[in-house]
Amino acid sequence: MCVFSHSAIIPAVGGDGSAEGTVFVDSQTIIGRTDKDFICATLDWWPPEKCDYGTCSWGHASLLNLNLSNNILANAIKAFSPLKLRLGGSLEDQIIYDTEDNRQPCLPFVQNSSAMFNFSHGCLPMPRWDELNALFKKTGAKIIFGLNALSGRTLQPDGTSTGTWDHKNAESFMRYTVSKNYTIHGWELGNELCAGGVGTRVLADQYALDTTTLADIVQRVYKGIKPKPLILAPGGFFDEKWFIDFIDRTTPTLGAVTHHLYNLGAGVDKNLVNKILDPSYLDRVYDTFKDLLDILKMYSTRAVAWVGESGGAYNSGHHLVTNAFVFSFWYLDQLGMSSAHDTKTYCRQSFIGGNYGLLNTTTFEPNPDYYSALLWHRLMGRNVLPTSFSGTKKIRAYAHCSRVSRGITLLLMNLDNSTTVYADVAFNSTGTFKRKTILLPPPFKGGNIREEFHLTAKDGDLHSQTVLLNGNILAVNSAGDIPPFVPVYVNSLTPIQVAPYSIVFAHLPNADVPACRLRH
Repeated sequence: MCVFSHSAIIPAVGGDGSAEGTVFVDSQTIIGRTDKDFICATLDWWPPEKCDYGTCSWGHASLLNLNLSNNILANAIKAFSPLKLRLGGSLEDQIIYDTEDNRQPCLPFVQNSSAMFNFSHGCLPMPRWDELNALFKKTGAKIIFGLNALSGRTLQPDGTSTGTWDHKNAESFMRYTVSKNYTIHGWELGNELCAGGVGTRVLADQYALDTTTLADIVQRVYKGIKPKPLILAPGGFFDEKWFIDFIDRTTPTLGAVTHHLYNLGAGVDKNLVNKILDPSYLDRVYDTFKDLLDILKMYSTRAVAWVGESGGAYNSGHHLVTNAFVFSFWYLDQLGMSSAHDTKTYCRQSFIGGNYGLLNTTTFEPNPDYYSALLWHRLMGRNVLPTSFSGTKKIRAYAHCSRVSRGITLLLMNLDNSTTVYADVAFNSTGTFKRKTILLPPPFKGGNIREEFHLTAKDGDLHSQTVLLNGNILAVNSAGDIPPFVPVYVNSLTPIQVAPYSIVFAHLPNADVPACRLRH
């Protein structure tokens, strides 16, 4: 096995300063355990007329008009084997399902300034649902469907929506889905209706009653079918009191508590890049993950935490920021921080559409975050290890048991524009740390070798939508195939070199970490 010099392969970004540091990994403890299919992305309902700040960025990326025959789209989903897809978004609570119980014309969304989110009710034709499921089956996607939770309610002057959820159309849609043998991983009730709500809101006690109703419907419709789909809710922004009241009333039925994150603020914000590159700003969302985990531990519930939707910057993101290389620092940090707080699934807004899609809305070409997500999926295992970094606050460090070996995978991100960091790896042993890799016994070939995957922006431009892996451009070929990830091989006893404004996945296959010995 060949050993290459980093400097010959990894282009420097920014200045030529250097610093040393140490990644400390607790090899005895697991602090979180994700789903095997932790990576999730969303498909939304927004029509082409959806515009933010004078920019219309959704194009034909809606569930109702997306080109489902595009090869890149199919290959991009298949590459995860499987990818969770959450179907939902703001307009899901204005969707009618054109099943046999529907007596209204099945019309698309139409702009209406007096309607919520400035669009009329829309309709999902069943032939389109059939086409979507053909794609899901072909690509092996696992589907979470967000149901219209406002049906039957009355909007009050104070912004609340009152009344009991009218579930007839949703149940009819569910029965159609079962009759077609379409597999649904989970049914989620509503979008951003909890706490203060977005557009409108529903009180926690009523939402809990309706979630229990959804669970009862699933039991009826899926009678004799195993496994039954998960019940997910509330699909909105975290509010401690509202979530406590809701979880307290749904402990027997709820499978996952879903919350949304847009912690960078509005997409129009000109300060987004500074926020992304500021470690103290990234840390602000820490309490959201911790507080939700603490609430779940308080109750005897089987429900787990999911991030059901997260696009960083709301109102469709910001072109050349949330769809460019710089956003991988935010995105991967979110994946690392959330998994360290026992989050089971993280759904990125969006898979395609807006200015934060993993795929380009027009060309379907993967944006940098797509490759970041796929590298995470292929390298980072389910078990999360306590990790810290000493030497500079500009390094973000996370460690998981490896997905592909009995060792570990490290994720290191350098938020500094001019300093290359040389990072040693230290594992604890009986309460102390040893600054060397603890190797498994022979006969592992090349026992002192680790694999490294260095991500950098083309030409060092953080706003680039082209990403380099170990100095080589990542791009699909003419057939729309997702490119392979080829590592560089490095002596595992040497420090990991993290260039300015770069991201490194380092796979240490021979690290003998007790917490990872029973990784399955």
